[in-house]
Formats: sequence, C-alpha cells, structure tokens
Amino acid sequence: MKIPRWCLVDTNIPALANGTDDEELFDLADDCIDILMELKKQGGLVLDEGDRIFDEYRANLRLSGQPGFGDQFMKWVHDHRWNEQHCRCIPITCTDESNQIFEEFPEHADLENFDVNDRKFVAVANADSTKPPIMQAVDFKWWGWKDALKEVGIEVRFLNSALAKRKYEEDLAR
Repeated sequence: MKIPRWCLVDTNIPALANGTDDEELFDLADDCIDILMELKKQGGLVLDEGDRIFDEYRANLRLSGQPGFGDQFMKWVHDHRWNEQHCRCIPITCTDESNQIFEEFPEHADLENFDVNDRKFVAVANADSTKPPIMQAVDFKWWGWKDALKEVGIEVRFLNSALAKRKYEEDLAR
C-alpha cells in the first residue's frame, strides 16, 4: 500500500506489526510492517505537540526497538519526532481534565459517541491545515465513523477496507 507523504498512524498498526496469532490478520500484519517501513524511509508521521499520541505508542510498544517491527517504529518515532523532515507535531487544545476532549475535534452529530481515547488522532488531523489521513488497521469501529469524518474533511484509510467493513458489521450484529 502506498502511503501519503504525511499521515497519522493509529497505534494498532505498530501493535499488529509486532505480530499476531490470529490467522485472519497475518496478511494485514504484513501490510502494517510495510506501512511502517515506508514511513521510516520517507518520513511523514503527524503527531501532536503534547505527546499524547507518542505516549499512547509508548504505552503499547517497546521503546528499546525490540523485538518487533512495531517496536522498531516506536524507537524511530522517539528518535525522529522533533525532526521536521520525518515528523510534524501539531498543537491541539485540551478542554477537559481527562486530557481527551479537544477544541479541534470536529462537531458532527454522528461523531458525538466517538471513542474518547481516539479523539486525539481526529483532533490532530483536523488541526493540521493539510488534513492528513489517519491510517487504520484493526480498530474496526472507525468504519462506522468514516463517513461522518469524511464530511468534516478527515479521511480514514483502512489497510483492508473489506475486512474492516465485515468486522464492523459483525460487531453490530452482536
């Protein structure tokens, strides 16, 4: 998959790049590795100035850079996040004490129940004048928000749209 010059990467991409026991996700894990390798080669990661995304990566990946590809990405982000050739850090304004509600999060009726933990990604994409896309692998609930996000100018790029749609619909049916 070709990635855009600048994008946000949901934490599930490097986490899945570290490996999975789920046979259905093996190919998707390989796609995650490809995305991360391309990002490391060309740069283009968008983060927030307050390190909220970085801190989420750090909570789910190993800063040592080992043993997985996602951990290698974590180390790369640590080493390059202030290098403007590789990363762009966008300011966002927190409006609550939980540090999860942001002024830059778009207003849209279909986004009122958006996952609070993921709002930082949307706020950063919305605050950046170029509106970089958000890369998504296995957080399938995003499928239900993709149209509303598109209406406010934010693109979500699923590594496997067919799988995302199917898994989202399966979750709804439960």
